[in-house]
Amino acid sequence: MSVMAQARAEREDLLELLERLSPEQWRTPSLCEGWTVHDVVAHVVSYDELGPRELAARFARGFFLIDRTNAVGLREYAGRPPAELVELLRSHLTPTGLTAGLGGAIALTDGLIHQQDIRRPLGEPRAIPEDRLRPALRTALFGVLRGVVRVRDVRLVATDVDWAFGRGPEVHGTGEALLMAVAGRKAVADELTGPGRGRLVQRLG
Repeated sequence: MSVMAQARAEREDLLELLERLSPEQWRTPSLCEGWTVHDVVAHVVSYDELGPRELAARFARGFFLIDRTNAVGLREYAGRPPAELVELLRSHLTPTGLTAGLGGAIALTDGLIHQQDIRRPLGEPRAIPEDRLRPALRTALFGVLRGVVRVRDVRLVATDVDWAFGRGPEVHGTGEALLMAVAGRKAVADELTGPGRGRLVQRLG
């Protein structure tokens, strides 16, 4: 399966989850600090409708800093009701625009991490296919997130899939927990073990 097909499958899984959430669940705080589930979904769909000119304008309004640019997009989409966000996701199951970059790897990685940002607080665990975890881990390390800086001087070792990265004292965890750590989510700290754990945990959140 191509990375773009994996990105679409990830969005299909997210859509299935969103379609059955209650209004209260949409208002639940996510793992993204200051963002509710609604905010995370708004962010996920906020880039797909942008052409090159609109994308450049948004980055300019965000002073070409990714966090500020994301905040601009969130302000533009946060007022849309859940039903509208769901329909936007449904109409962009195959990523377009910026999220289609790197052959869909941006959408796959962003979507996988943010789906866990939603699922974990809602108590909605799932088994993530290994063929999605691997490219997502790679993109999280070397793509926009630049997670490789966060995990410098430690070696990540997955306990459920055949995957490892880095040099230094080892940090053990499931592939999903390691991905969320690479993305800076402190919520997974208790799921990590190994001599390098303390060093990595200090860099989370």
